[in-house]
Amino acid sequence: MFEKRRQLGFTLIEMLIVIAIIGILASIAIPMYRAQTIKAKLTEVTNSMSNVASAVASYYQDEGTWPPVTLTTATAIKSTLGVALPVGVRYIQSVTVAGGTGFITFQAANTNESTVDGQTFTLTPSVTADGAIKWTWGGTIPYAYLPGMKY
Repeated sequence: MFEKRRQLGFTLIEMLIVIAIIGILASIAIPMYRAQTIKAKLTEVTNSMSNVASAVASYYQDEGTWPPVTLTTATAIKSTLGVALPVGVRYIQSVTVAGGTGFITFQAANTNESTVDGQTFTLTPSVTADGAIKWTWGGTIPYAYLPGMKY
């Protein structure tokens, strides 16, 4: 008398729930993906800064003072500190090593992110009582993009 009907496919409610879950996951994943993509681009900048910081620290250890003149070009940095930099190639617009202080500034470019392009990364040195050099990250770049910083 009564026939059993087999369910074919999904109900409307089941489909709406799946679509809602996918929407929630996408709203979380897309901004995180974008931020990680920008951080990956900025790796060129932070790695170059670390290389310059090592060279500046080496100069300080050898000479007992920071480089005496301000270095504003990749050529000047290479001839004074022996570090080659990819300035103007991809994500580094400009670089400066302040004379007498060792203060390093890099300006980011070409990341296709308005909150990052044109902003600066800085490394500020300080010498501890035992003669070690401690570097502090800073600049106008958003905090989330500084090395080792969390969101």
